[in-house]
Amino acid sequence: MKKKFTYKDAGVNIDQADVAKTEMADIMSLSQEDRRVINKPGAFASLFEADFKGIQHPILVLKAEEPGSKQQLAFKYGKVAGICFDLINHLVNDIVVMGAKPEAVLDTILCGKIEKDTVVELVKHLAQACREQDCTLIGGETSEQPGVLPEGQYMLNASVLGVVDRDKVIDGSRIQIGDSVLAITSNGVHTNGYSLIRKLIDDKPDVLDLTIEGSSFLDVIMEPHKCYYQPLKGLISRSVNDVEIHGMAHITGGGIAGNLNRILPGGTSARIDLSRIEVLPVFRTIQAEGQVPMEDMLRTFNMGVGLTLVADSASIPHIKAHIKSFDCHSYEIGEIVSGSEQVQFINQIKLG
Repeated sequence: MKKKFTYKDAGVNIDQADVAKTEMADIMSLSQEDRRVINKPGAFASLFEADFKGIQHPILVLKAEEPGSKQQLAFKYGKVAGICFDLINHLVNDIVVMGAKPEAVLDTILCGKIEKDTVVELVKHLAQACREQDCTLIGGETSEQPGVLPEGQYMLNASVLGVVDRDKVIDGSRIQIGDSVLAITSNGVHTNGYSLIRKLIDDKPDVLDLTIEGSSFLDVIMEPHKCYYQPLKGLISRSVNDVEIHGMAHITGGGIAGNLNRILPGGTSARIDLSRIEVLPVFRTIQAEGQVPMEDMLRTFNMGVGLTLVADSASIPHIKAHIKSFDCHSYEIGEIVSGSEQVQFINQIKLG
């Protein structure tokens, strides 16, 4: 008698997946207050009406992102909610620095086996993270892939649609010699450098017993990525008087040097005074426990600077005051000088 094969035997339980997807659709239906979403969750694709109030010449800003190997720690240590905010906040930051307002997000959840409670929780927190940044989770994909991923392991990614008026695009082209460079503080490691952190934990597991300013090492490194849209939206829409931002860089993998250089126009460089950087304690701990060379620290981590903003020096006081009103700290770390689109470091960073 020939052996019978079923999809369930191969590791894919369609009935279980259907139950999970029904609950996810219910969550998304409750969270979708945006009338521009004109079909229900579960359709083959999402329909979104291109109606952008107050924008005369809309430019669509598109970005895809994933939270890197931080998600392995998140699922291992039960930090599922946090990794959802990591994903959305990182994604939104990447378009905000272009001057865009986030509008709609599509998510993808890959897993070795659909565990209903886990995937429903993921969608719930992804939808919440979107709402907090004035956008909508409008759909996506949940895919069970046994043999590709082991049971209990997940991979997340998402893409965002943003919009900006053509006249308000921020791409660095207005940056000029003499502009000031402002640092806006991060709240931790954000979502870059976790391969190094995981290696540190594997080689020195006692690091998990450490505390940093009263919190566990694990809690500190798993703090969700800070989003800068709310502090910046008044600035990028130019509703704050006497302010024109010339450029912004989200400080992710590559550090300040590998991200700020991406927005510098020809004939300019950014001179950054490392001694001004307000290094967060978590980076001091990582450097000390791993004996990580400072060059690697600067190329791997944000070191306490989540975003850099370039503007005319006369605008800086207004920008700082506006950001401070959102309980967000900023300070000057450098200036734009003549050069060849490079970030020039001066002085030494202070870890003590």
